[in-house]
Amino acid sequence: MASGSAALDTIVAKLKGSSDPKRRYEYVLWLAKKLPAPPPDLTSDINRVRGCVSQVFVQPVVDGAVLHWQGDSDAQITKGLLALLIQGLDGLTPEQVMAVDPGFISETGLAASLTPSRANGFLNILRHMQAQAAALAGEG
Repeated sequence: MASGSAALDTIVAKLKGSSDPKRRYEYVLWLAKKLPAPPPDLTSDINRVRGCVSQVFVQPVVDGAVLHWQGDSDAQITKGLLALLIQGLDGLTPEQVMAVDPGFISETGLAASLTPSRANGFLNILRHMQAQAAALAGEG
C-alpha cells in the first residue's frame, strides 16, 4: 500500500518486515530518542493534539513549498509514534500531507500491539498534522 509519502512507506515496510511486536516497539522507542529537542514555543494550545491521553504537541515549519515538523510528547511510545509521523511527513507539501491515507497505520502492524487509546491517539496526531497542513494551504 502506498501512503502518499515515500519516507512513510519506507518506515511502514521496515515495521511490516518484523513479525515480532517487541522489535516494532523497540523501533518506535528508538525513533522517540532521535526526535530533536522541541523549541520552547511548541507547547502552545494551537499545537496541542486533542484526543490523546498523553500530552502531544506538533508544529509545522514552512520551508518554501514544503513542511518540516517539530514535536514532543510526555510519553515515550507516543513520542515515538509522533517521531514516525514527523519523519514520514517531513518535506511534503501541505497538499501531500493532507492526501496521506491513514490506512498505513494498520499496515505497520503496530495497531495490534497498541492499546486502543494509543492507536486512537496515533490517528489523532496524523489528523492534527493534516489539519495544520490544510490551514497552511488555505483550506482549513
